[in-house]
Amino acid sequence: MTAEFRVRIADWSRDESKLKALRHDVFVIEQHVPAEIEWDGIDAGSCHAIAEDVAGNAIGCGRLLPDGHIGRMAVRREWRGRGVGGVLLERLVELARELGHARVVLNAQTHALPFYARFGFAPCGPEYLEAGIAHQAMVRTLD
Repeated sequence: MTAEFRVRIADWSRDESKLKALRHDVFVIEQHVPAEIEWDGIDAGSCHAIAEDVAGNAIGCGRLLPDGHIGRMAVRREWRGRGVGGVLLERLVELARELGHARVVLNAQTHALPFYARFGFAPCGPEYLEAGIAHQAMVRTLD
């Protein structure tokens, strides 16, 4: 963590409104992802990580599905480039390892491939479009 923000495992029942507001702002408003795609009905059964500033405002998030899939990585625009996404990703990978997953997968927006590669993820499969945004599946084997 840093003095500017902290990352913790979220409690969906307590943090749902913070997580939904953040994802709505980043995905639905900023990236024009249709709300019906963003809200897929599997959040309550997933693990979530949340990054908060010193005032407790949600500035970033991500989730880990029961099958080891990391997704819904979002960081507020004004916090990008300040290490929030990396700390979130590392915490989700650590959680996957704690839960016994042998590997983690994610679907990266293609502009973010270098970011995920820095954390040991490698592209697999063809590029594809989701919600009109180019994506690439990536995988990382865990120790």
